[in-house]
Amino acid sequence: MSVASTRSSAIPWIFVACFSVVFAVNGTMIWLAVSSFSGLYGNGARDREYHYNQVIAEQRERDALGWKINTSWRVDDNRLQIDITQADGSALPGATINAQLVRPAEKQQPVPLALVEVTDGRFSGHVDLPKRGNWDLDLLVVAKGHDFAITKRLFLK
Repeated sequence: MSVASTRSSAIPWIFVACFSVVFAVNGTMIWLAVSSFSGLYGNGARDREYHYNQVIAEQRERDALGWKINTSWRVDDNRLQIDITQADGSALPGATINAQLVRPAEKQQPVPLALVEVTDGRFSGHVDLPKRGNWDLDLLVVAKGHDFAITKRLFLK
């Protein structure tokens, strides 16, 4: 058996081996992509899709309230402050809030916030962050018989 015939008979097996490596890597990458992040921010995305006109109407109702949410983060003492104002710029009296911080790119439990009302429409509290960086503030404000839900992206240093 000559060297040329041995080399030519091994070439198809080299192709098979190379493609097997490519398929194994692709299969691993597909498995990691499917098993790691669902792509859904929260539960009920499908229900929101089916009732989209209702979602739009609720958003227009919230927009008509004219409430504004302003946040500030104090790095020195890890304090988050939330100011809620009405359409005329005055503080929103009698509001209660439910707030939590969610990492937008990671699957982990939300960080609940214990914020106290300092004055009308101003809430403040200390936050122990497990990590610094981008967070979504999920906020539900209840006042004057209305529920006002908003998500704000914050970069907390």
